[in-house]
Amino acid sequence: MAADEPLVLGIETSCDETGVGIVRGTTLLADAVASSVDTHARFGGVVPEIASRAHLEAMVPTIERALKQAGVSARDLDGIAVTSGPGLAGALLVGVSAAKAYAYALGKPLYGVNHLASHICVDQLEHGPLPEPTMALLVSGGHSSLLLAPDITSDVRPLGATIDDAAGEAFDKIARVLHLGFPGGPVIDRLAKEGDPKAIAFPRGLTGPRDAPYDFSFSGLKTSVARWIEAKRAAGEEVPVRDVAASFQEAVVDVLTRKAVRACKDEGVDHLMIGGGVAANSRLRALAQERCERAGIRLRVPRPGLCTDNGAMVAALGAEMVARNRRPSDLELSADSSLPVTEPHVPGTAHAHAHAHDHDHVHEISKDNLYS
Repeated sequence: MAADEPLVLGIETSCDETGVGIVRGTTLLADAVASSVDTHARFGGVVPEIASRAHLEAMVPTIERALKQAGVSARDLDGIAVTSGPGLAGALLVGVSAAKAYAYALGKPLYGVNHLASHICVDQLEHGPLPEPTMALLVSGGHSSLLLAPDITSDVRPLGATIDDAAGEAFDKIARVLHLGFPGGPVIDRLAKEGDPKAIAFPRGLTGPRDAPYDFSFSGLKTSVARWIEAKRAAGEEVPVRDVAASFQEAVVDVLTRKAVRACKDEGVDHLMIGGGVAANSRLRALAQERCERAGIRLRVPRPGLCTDNGAMVAALGAEMVARNRRPSDLELSADSSLPVTEPHVPGTAHAHAHAHDHDHVHEISKDNLYS
């Protein structure tokens, strides 16, 4: 870690976790998270209004905790990065508004960055600089995407994406059918270790010869599993929960890894990065490693704590923006819930004018009233 590397604070509020990270270059100094997942669990999923309120309450304490953990002052920062999209509109607005206020008060450059590109860039904090181009498989509750990134700060190209349910969404829905609670990913992963992945032949969506080679579909799988469970219950038979979990999970990770390895071969890329919340799944990691080794592909997967939403990933991409002299965003930066992955960086005014959305903007504020 060199003292002249950019020191950047990142804010992530796209869903239900308030994440604040601080990095110097590619070195992680602090990763503070305040989660509202327990509150949402009562409703079986994330409630946007509750998430927004939780972000509002957690923002300043989480930023202060991160600064203390990193041992730096806010005035030492070289920039502030924030997720400007995609995500829940209200939740994003809290993070973007906070980032703009801190940037204005401190006189620091502001960088609005893309949530998905951040999930790719976070791997630099663990395995060093990203290869160029980088092939990335991102899997979470809202996204299942195959992306090729020749330049993570300016050039991210979508090769394939989910056409219906994302992988993480399917995990949550099957967990609900099995009465396992929310979120579903961790508990299914745990139960699957005690089950037989070959016990039930669940379908593999979009794997036929005429199907889109890099797109994903888990809606049919979800329906098939739900109907299988319903049939068992209707017949008065006990549902083998562990075998269902293992067979369902195997169907998901089989498709994800098969398509990812194919994309690497087709594009001539000798490595694969996997990110997003579902990348914490132990079976996905194991099968990806097995198939990558057979194909001569190097696998890069961040540790589980960096796979789920966090501020460190936003700070990592922000630091890369500073290092590559990308133009900062201005105070017209907007939250865009449908920000395309092809925009890893949002300069501000031009983007706001190009989108026909109504956005909140920074009002006149006094620096004396803001934290420093």
